[in-house]
Amino acid sequence: MATYEYRCPRDGAFDVTLPIGTAAARVLCVVCGDEAVRIFSAPLLARTPRPLAAAIERAAGSADTPEVVSEIPARPRARRSPANPTHARLPRP
Repeated sequence: MATYEYRCPRDGAFDVTLPIGTAAARVLCVVCGDEAVRIFSAPLLARTPRPLAAAIERAAGSADTPEVVSEIPARPRARRSPANPTHARLPRP
């Protein structure tokens, strides 16, 4: 099944779902019953955000040639003084 877009001169654009290859050049409007013509628009495509695409490529690349680590990464150092002075009075874990 495919979704085809038609435009009625009075009611505007609407979609019709039909089997592929069976769309007519003109159909009746679903609202007013007037004749609507088929219009061609861009298909529903999605773009992958760049950070996500980069992460996917890194993951796929590491499957064949994993990155070698020579030592355990250092832990981030804990902040000694809180940014907000009222947090200094909170109990420590």
